[in-house]
Amino acid sequence: MLSEAIKKHKIILASGSPRRQQFFKDLGLDFEIRLKPVKEEYPFRLKHFEISDYLAQLKALPFKEELKEGDILITSDTIVWHQNKALGKPLDTQDAFAMLKSLSNTTHEVITSVCFTTTTYEKTLNDITKVTFKELTDEEIMYYVDQFKPFDKAGSYGIQEWIGQIGVTKMEGSYFNVMGMPTHLVYKALNGIVNELQNP
Repeated sequence: MLSEAIKKHKIILASGSPRRQQFFKDLGLDFEIRLKPVKEEYPFRLKHFEISDYLAQLKALPFKEELKEGDILITSDTIVWHQNKALGKPLDTQDAFAMLKSLSNTTHEVITSVCFTTTTYEKTLNDITKVTFKELTDEEIMYYVDQFKPFDKAGSYGIQEWIGQIGVTKMEGSYFNVMGMPTHLVYKALNGIVNELQNP
């Protein structure tokens, strides 16, 4: 079991997201939370998963010099890819409304990238989930934005919240990925990393 094999290592989760922290608790893993501010900017030329890969790796940079042998740093980023552009976190109520209006009655992709960093190497993986919304009314969008204030969420929504319950009609891929962490891939990757570190 991973929870036993990984006891010789320290998992450092560089995320203030309560959802991501809960995922690691649910996986039965001991971890430490470390936070450092990072300006989430990326080169304009990047597209699709290149953006979230870049940002996940960018978030690891401030920690690299302080990592010790046995440490496994985990950083991640989630974007919504729609109509050939990335939707990040909304700036305000108006921006959140516009984002959800654009997602209404269409299919978009949610991409989460996870970067694993140790003292000797770095590995980044990503997962893509396709999400389809019904046609959302202006009243439904405003109710959701006013009541749930999704300003910390890429694409202005949390699938686990009211808008997901009443609005999502189809999904292809991992539900947990849409929430911000492809847990099945993270579990598999950590198993691989532990085996590599223990059997170099």
